[in-house]
Amino acid sequence: MATRKEVADLAGVSEATVSRVLNGVGPIRESTRDRVLDAAERLGYHLNAVASSFARGRSGNLGVVLPHVPKVHLFSTYYFSEILSGIGQTVHERGYGLLLLFRNPAEEYDYVSLFRTRRIDAAVILGASSLPAEVAGIRKAAEEGLPCCVMDQHFPEFSIGKIAADHVEGAYRAVRHLLGKGYRSIGFLNGAPQYSNSADRLTGYRKALQEAGIEPDDSLVYPGNYSWTSGNAAAERVHADFDRLDALFVANDRMAIGLMKGLRDRGCALPDDLAIAAYDDSDAARMSEPPLTSVRVPFYEMGRLAAEKVLDQATKTPTGDAEPFSEQLTPTLVIRQSCGERKGESL
Repeated sequence: MATRKEVADLAGVSEATVSRVLNGVGPIRESTRDRVLDAAERLGYHLNAVASSFARGRSGNLGVVLPHVPKVHLFSTYYFSEILSGIGQTVHERGYGLLLLFRNPAEEYDYVSLFRTRRIDAAVILGASSLPAEVAGIRKAAEEGLPCCVMDQHFPEFSIGKIAADHVEGAYRAVRHLLGKGYRSIGFLNGAPQYSNSADRLTGYRKALQEAGIEPDDSLVYPGNYSWTSGNAAAERVHADFDRLDALFVANDRMAIGLMKGLRDRGCALPDDLAIAAYDDSDAARMSEPPLTSVRVPFYEMGRLAAEKVLDQATKTPTGDAEPFSEQLTPTLVIRQSCGERKGESL
């Protein structure tokens, strides 16, 4: 591989001049520029992307800011691993570095300083919630017009870049499938209320029931927090309501698998005793017993798109009147054995 010194020797200039030409820094004579570019092309010299970024006043890094939750293995969760894989693909293609940063959800995070100190050029915020400290930090980033976006969280009180899935539609499709198999008394095990996608799933669940002429019963909506443990703990309440339940929609696969374990421990046969549809279509959904019907969310594509959008934003000159981007991807339903056999006429 050619070096900068070899380019300088061939062009008859200093290494510093080569650096200025290739980084586009400072005034350079056109004839000098042409000699350097010609030498670089002849030698096949490729400028280091990170070094180039520093020369232009950039870090060359995309920051991904995640919540630090003690004893929770974020990278083992399907949601985070898939989104990070998508982000990583775009970062690799664009020649950027990836900087992982952790925030305490109970404390206001200083996004602005990350940009002012040139640690990052753009940011993707994962696992954001409606907790006051989280909102305060993200609001300041939005007010500064920084090249950043949030994933799967709505902040109607201010404008910031957003990439999300249509969780209203995803939940609606799952519940419609259960209704179509003849189930009428359908409960819902939801995630934590500080995440807007929990509200979105609840909206889709209620919409499907109401369209079928069924009034939603709030006593059949069970609380969870998207963890296996919360799903397992919910098994006691769900089992106690078996005389009122035909089926259950669960807001993610991890909770559904924890729930199924808790129900089997109580002697239940699934799906004969309870039909279940879940959400995410993780690898675990395919391997559970029975395999889970689940809403497939394009997390990988969401990660790729988020990184593309914020890096594009970081390299453009701010106009002051541009609206933050907002993209919403549509989930699909993957049907497996956990919903059991048809119980009645299709709706």
